[in-house]
Amino acid sequence: MDNKYFTITILILTAAATLLFGCYPKRVGPLGPEGKQLTWEQMNLSQRKAHMRQKVLPVAADVFGTWQPERFARVDCRLCHLQGETQGIYDMPTAALPRLSGALLLGPEFDRAPETTRLKLDRLVPEMSAALGLKPFSIITRTGFGCYSCHLGPNGAMFGN
Repeated sequence: MDNKYFTITILILTAAATLLFGCYPKRVGPLGPEGKQLTWEQMNLSQRKAHMRQKVLPVAADVFGTWQPERFARVDCRLCHLQGETQGIYDMPTAALPRLSGALLLGPEFDRAPETTRLKLDRLVPEMSAALGLKPFSIITRTGFGCYSCHLGPNGAMFGN
């Protein structure tokens, strides 16, 4: 292969990887001291709370509200952060949410609640990761924002969360 085709191939692969994986973490927060939007990690607690109220909570409310409108007619921080308002604990993953099986492909969750599991995988996880500016979970690398970013596994936190 001559240099011209090798260079073109490398450029195409680089562009494809950039489009496929993007640059994370994304800048989704308020402007920081340098005039650039902050990433989730760069935000302080006050900024994170504001971002959650303004950007993340509306997404969660929409996903859960379109799924079960009666049950989720009113969605607030307690949906995910049960101890947040009362004890100031916002850590995730949390024992306040149901524990997941730990099965890599969530087989038990699909057996028990296929509609719920599919909704969360198809809408909730991608929309939450985008709202937080975090890389979506990859089954290959077992890293990124996914189910276990919020839920514990059978023996505690999983996949580096």
